[in-house]
Amino acid sequence: MSKLVLALPKGRLFEESIQLLLEAGLIEKPLKEGRKLVLSTERFEILLSKPKDVPMLVESGYADLGVSGFDTIWESRKEVFELLDLGIGYCKICIAGFPEGVERYKNLSSIKVATKYPNIAREYFEKRGIKPFIYTLNGSVELAPLIGLTDYILDLVQTGRTLRENGLVVVEEIAESTARLIANRESFFLKNGDILGITRRLEEVLTLKRG
Repeated sequence: MSKLVLALPKGRLFEESIQLLLEAGLIEKPLKEGRKLVLSTERFEILLSKPKDVPMLVESGYADLGVSGFDTIWESRKEVFELLDLGIGYCKICIAGFPEGVERYKNLSSIKVATKYPNIAREYFEKRGIKPFIYTLNGSVELAPLIGLTDYILDLVQTGRTLRENGLVVVEEIAESTARLIANRESFFLKNGDILGITRRLEEVLTLKRG
């Protein structure tokens, strides 16, 4: 098996991805996230990157494979193959706002929404005939309704604690997001045997976990 280049996101998904690779016997020992951005194993050259950069690295061919959240893939609009739902990094993509906005939301013809996901927001609302006025924030989007910038936000929700602490509630859940194994399209055909072998090993581990 030739070495494949694998892009992994820094942070929590890195740790969970490494654990899956270990359980599948695809790496020999645990790897820690540190200052080194390229790690080498018997099977992989592993690139550590910001989560938002993984789809770009895979689409452009600098990585053969990557692990990326569905939310990130959807927002990036990069052309990659989704090979496997890894079932890690679970969260929901939600619309949220103040409780008094729940009923009003059902009859909107336009909406002011703050988000880190402008492409998702635009696609979602335009498909429903709602004109979106989108404010892209890179920090805590919960701030937008608190200062009157927007009435609603579109964001990832895990526990909902941040929403509650700021007096916000989920208005609508629009999708669930988990991490996916993705592949560069050309690599998938040129290195098909290696990539499918890795995918099968990971799938076996996930099947055992599900019982």
